[in-house]
Amino acid sequence: MTYKTGDGVYQEYYEFMKHVQPKILTHVLSKLLGRAVIHVDYQTKQLQGGTLGDVRLVTGVAETTDGSNLPYKVVWKKQKKWERPGDLNSWRREYDLYQSNLGTAFITALRWPECHYAEIRDNDMEIWMEYIDGVSGCDLTIEMLEQATWELGRFQGRIAKRQDEFKSISCLGDEGFLEREFNQWHTQSFTYDFLISEPCRMPGFLKKMLKDGDIQLVESKSFEYGCLRSRGCDIPDHLKQMLIDIDDQKDEIFDMLKGLPIVLCHRDFWNENIFYSGGEIRVIDWDTAGWGFLGEDMASLIVDGMDVGRFEENYRRLVPVYLKGVSEYTKLPPIDENFILTMILIKFGYRMMQQYMFSKDPEEKNQGVNALQKIYEMRNV
Repeated sequence: MTYKTGDGVYQEYYEFMKHVQPKILTHVLSKLLGRAVIHVDYQTKQLQGGTLGDVRLVTGVAETTDGSNLPYKVVWKKQKKWERPGDLNSWRREYDLYQSNLGTAFITALRWPECHYAEIRDNDMEIWMEYIDGVSGCDLTIEMLEQATWELGRFQGRIAKRQDEFKSISCLGDEGFLEREFNQWHTQSFTYDFLISEPCRMPGFLKKMLKDGDIQLVESKSFEYGCLRSRGCDIPDHLKQMLIDIDDQKDEIFDMLKGLPIVLCHRDFWNENIFYSGGEIRVIDWDTAGWGFLGEDMASLIVDGMDVGRFEENYRRLVPVYLKGVSEYTKLPPIDENFILTMILIKFGYRMMQQYMFSKDPEEKNQGVNALQKIYEMRNV
């Protein structure tokens, strides 16, 4: 069997092939094409990379034993072992989920990419999977988002109806993830000496504000917490108070959230992981999937990666569709939809504040404060 680079870039060939066993590539393409493969040429394109991850689109032509030359597209994903705070096994979760029975919960209208091959070697995960082509990211229209939302709700409703069956999937994250994530943002602390030191990559103007006393740290609390309560924070007072209230009322908030139905969340359900393909929905990157509260995925979809001008329409149109989709399969208790806005602040409030506080670019600063202002307005309608 021979391998050639489609573009003659041998360094790329070497860097890619040193990770790939030839027999695996042969197996993958033979399975994908339904014929035995004897020769391959290819080129690769970086798609994205997570933490210690490498994701590439591999394309080319495969020659088969019957003399056919067949074009192909396939995605190769490699993930090194790492420990995500609050979710230590997420680095290998996609591999584990593909070995489980979760695939039986999908239908044609919404599914994940088909897996052609998956393996764990030492501390590396490798997956060869279907390439999903379609509309994604900011190009998704509100109608496409409604369809994705509807199908997500139905997916979660179907699983809730069969929860005893899927609870046996041991690799899924647990419902405590959202609270752990919140605590990492709100209680993680660094010392003053570290924050002003050379190894700390915080912008220099913020280090100066610390030295000058314009920002003062609060013991056992995060840097952002201290910023909010310091004279150097010039975010409008009503927005500061909105974030402070989330901190001060966190116990009551999570007690309320714990009264919501538990569903299987994707937990990275934003527009870059959603594809509208041939009238159907495809969702990629399931490495943070786990049990969580109804609406967690909606909190992400409404604002993550979205222009502020889309927040209100997303909330107004998507939340009712989502709840209706879930309730098609399982009965929901009476719900005040505003809890999703609180979830948005739990997940993204400090990130929006950081965008304002950590940047000197006026446009980027405005995006952060405008996002907070829009959430404030939506909560007070």
